[in-house]
Amino acid sequence: MAFESLVITAYSTISALGHGRRAALDALLAGRGGLRPCDYPGADLETWIGRVDGIEGVALPDELTAFDCRNNRLALLGLECDGFAAAVAAARARHGAARIGVFLGTSTSGIEATEQAYRQRGADSGQLPTNFDYRHTHNTFSVADFTRRYLGLEGPALVISTACSSSAKVFATASRYIRAGWCDAAVVGGVDSLCLTTLYGFNSLELVSRQPCRPWDVARDGINIGEAAGFALLEREGEGVRLLGYGESSDAYHMSTPHPEGEGALQAMQAALRCAGLEPARIDYINLHGTATPSNDRAEDCAVTRLFAGGSACSSTKGWTGHTLGAAGITEAIFCALAIEEGFIPASLNTEQIDPQLSAPIVRTTVRQPVRVVMTNSFGFGGSNCALILGRCV
Repeated sequence: MAFESLVITAYSTISALGHGRRAALDALLAGRGGLRPCDYPGADLETWIGRVDGIEGVALPDELTAFDCRNNRLALLGLECDGFAAAVAAARARHGAARIGVFLGTSTSGIEATEQAYRQRGADSGQLPTNFDYRHTHNTFSVADFTRRYLGLEGPALVISTACSSSAKVFATASRYIRAGWCDAAVVGGVDSLCLTTLYGFNSLELVSRQPCRPWDVARDGINIGEAAGFALLEREGEGVRLLGYGESSDAYHMSTPHPEGEGALQAMQAALRCAGLEPARIDYINLHGTATPSNDRAEDCAVTRLFAGGSACSSTKGWTGHTLGAAGITEAIFCALAIEEGFIPASLNTEQIDPQLSAPIVRTTVRQPVRVVMTNSFGFGGSNCALILGRCV
């Protein structure tokens, strides 16, 4: 059965580029990145991060205070951006609360709450403080539970945690739920917030750069960790950019290193094209996963070059926001939707001298041009790969 494309009838984004689509668009067009020297409390690291301003001052609604943690505060900011919560309320009136699902991605959820609780353990007993609420903060389902309650939804809800592909894979999962008739519409997205676990964890893996990350650059030496939230409303009918197809695969190669020739990435991109019924030449722009680590960029370049033969413009937007991990898929899908709606291809920020061993045609300066169909790649630890294709009707 051919894939039935879905319409993104509403969407919102919040990242180091600012709150909302307008802030992201203005920054992308102006060449203004959001990375800053690391100022996350307690992180004594020489690196740059993509931090969202204003999270610390957010107060959750009284009836949802049990969910209070950095991740759910960031989720709330995202839900209130761009009129997204109001758009979902209108959809709820059309479909009914029980017919709208919630499918979100995150890597560490509200793990910062657990970090804080461990600092407060009893000196003798080692017990965690009595006010620590794992279920409503650290548990990966917390962000979906919070979101469905805040939006007043009663349909199926789940969280996907496949590292950096999490919030791309939710598009595929939601599509299957709608196709199976288990819901008529879906809120998809992802939320991932800064914490010491990821900052020091990636640092211990020697994957963190001391400079603003430089995807595809000959001097690239690692990632910058960022935080972000993004949401999209998928429906069968309406106006907007459409989800035309998706592809998923697993490298089955290594826990933290991609297949050196990008076999898994290639399979995901091929599957997405088959799902959409498109040839590679129809893709105007590829938003690369592009983490700026030597091995990741090399593997993705190999896969992209094999499939597209240098025919589609490419860039990574990690240099604008940092790597937002479980929120990277939704953040970059939204940047692609903006590119289609506004007619531009974002530059690969901070990329100065392209690695001569890499062949993908990297866009180094944001260009204004019509964009009809895009592919966005998200590849996670363990070789969990997902490619999405977005566009107008084709």
